[in-house]
Amino acid sequence: MKTQLEFDTDVLIVGTGPTGATAALALATQGVRVHMLSRWNWLANTPRAHITNQRAVEVLRDLGVEEEAAKYAVPWGDMGDTLFTTSLAGQEIARLRTWGTGDERYGDYLKASPCTMLDVPQPLMEPILLKNAGERGAQVTFNTEYLSHVQDRDGVTVTFRNHVTGTDYTLRARYLIGADGARSQIAEDIGLPFEGQLARAGTAYVLFKADLSKYVAHRPSILHWIMNPVAGFGEIGMGLLRAVRPWGEWIAGWGFNMADGEPDLSEDTVLAKIRTLVGDPDLEVDVQTKSTWYVNQQHANQFSVGRVFCGGDAVHRHPPSSGLGSNTCMQDAFNLAWKLAYVIKGYAGESLLDSYSLERAPVGRQIVARANQSRKDYGPLNETFRVPGQEHSIEAGLARLHAPTPEGVELRQKLQEALELKNYEFNAHGVELNQRYESAAVIPDPTAGEEQWAKDPQLYVQPTTRPGAKIPHAWLVDPNGSRTSTLDVTGHGKFSLVTGLAGRAWEAAAAELNEPFLRTVVIGEKGAEDPYGAWHKVRGIHEAGALLVRPDGYIAWRQSAPVWDVETARTELRTALDAILGHTQQTTPENVGETREFTHVH
Repeated sequence: MKTQLEFDTDVLIVGTGPTGATAALALATQGVRVHMLSRWNWLANTPRAHITNQRAVEVLRDLGVEEEAAKYAVPWGDMGDTLFTTSLAGQEIARLRTWGTGDERYGDYLKASPCTMLDVPQPLMEPILLKNAGERGAQVTFNTEYLSHVQDRDGVTVTFRNHVTGTDYTLRARYLIGADGARSQIAEDIGLPFEGQLARAGTAYVLFKADLSKYVAHRPSILHWIMNPVAGFGEIGMGLLRAVRPWGEWIAGWGFNMADGEPDLSEDTVLAKIRTLVGDPDLEVDVQTKSTWYVNQQHANQFSVGRVFCGGDAVHRHPPSSGLGSNTCMQDAFNLAWKLAYVIKGYAGESLLDSYSLERAPVGRQIVARANQSRKDYGPLNETFRVPGQEHSIEAGLARLHAPTPEGVELRQKLQEALELKNYEFNAHGVELNQRYESAAVIPDPTAGEEQWAKDPQLYVQPTTRPGAKIPHAWLVDPNGSRTSTLDVTGHGKFSLVTGLAGRAWEAAAAELNEPFLRTVVIGEKGAEDPYGAWHKVRGIHEAGALLVRPDGYIAWRQSAPVWDVETARTELRTALDAILGHTQQTTPENVGETREFTHVH
């Protein structure tokens, strides 16, 4: 029998999806003992999530796997337009330039990040994360089901069942991460409070193989919305053909009425649906899998209790609209991992862990609302095509939309307005990159005032060095004369004190503190030169001021005004680090049990 102070590992992770695998990779990269377990015998077997936005790719970049992921991705340029058409072979209704690839938005995306968007289906992304986590020391166990856990003031004892041997056993860790998906048992066991509803609409998905290149290769698009009466049911009111691997592997999707029970997914019905969506009655189709999924609109208001933390689908449950799912999962994990690592290594007090919920729960609430609203935003587009009383006629819809009449003019104007609305799903750059954190791990700048948004914050990124924002991307030049990003010279498991050539006091202060987790970045020096003046334009502080950038790339504190003497710089930096890392509120062994002792058994 293990004593309370004997640990099999530092962190146990239940679930090997984007949340669990990213957390395992990030923790292992920082040298933390981590053990990840899954009830399944392998990783994702269907291409669920696929859009990988710039922030998620930045996480991959920080963890050293961006180039590997890009090898398996549909490149940014090939993600292409989103098409609205009567069938792949039929007449188009409209095209929308999406994922920042259009002329109007391309430059915005290039300015915001050193990373492009990628399309990496989940069965290809998860093995990249898991393999690298394993190579860096993470343990991984499959065919093992979580049963229950008990917390005490020092750690968590977790009971598992090995499905190969049929035996139950326990593992003890300092912390437990519930990355066990939308039906999270761990979230239920710790009593996380949720808002919203589950299963408010149903969708059928069929994975199939067919060579459709003659319909799409000349107009690359990973998403094709089919405005066809056969697929006209439900909130979206359109069918979907999604390219999984261009242009031979696809998903066909359509809504179904849950009141009628499970949809008919017989071979004949599925084949007829696919042929109708494609517009080819003789199409040869190799159906791989058939499944149903349900539209959820639910989020947790709190992500942790004591030593147990949940992330990803366990705490924000929503449809794939807007492509925010796996991206948010990976960012949850990246936020949590460095904090756990710092507490385990003794760099921070346990109070730092409270910032995880405070920072990520608002993001979860936001993306659940956005994804569900994106589904509803198809309504105006449908209204331009459907003829009252003739909803089952494609010909009537086309004739109405193309009529050289005052009504036709009005409908075409409404079509353009409806397409503009869909930018909030397909070009929502601000939704993806404008997160602002508020917690004890962020010290507000008292001189900054409330942030004013120059453009729509859902559509456009606003770079800023305000505490709580991600450090802006700016191209610098490295020692070899190659371009390197501000994101490359910060992060990677450490706090970064960023200053300029005039910030010698800060450089000396950091050297005197000599913290193993703190680096100094002097922009303008060899290795981080600013010949473009790109950093100068966005830094928002005096050259002799300073930013303190967290390991996850978010700004924890800044001194906008110049500081010239070392003693002042050292005092300010020490005070900021102590506050952010919880050193001024560090829990003692006597009071840990009073605030962090919980028992939950399923």
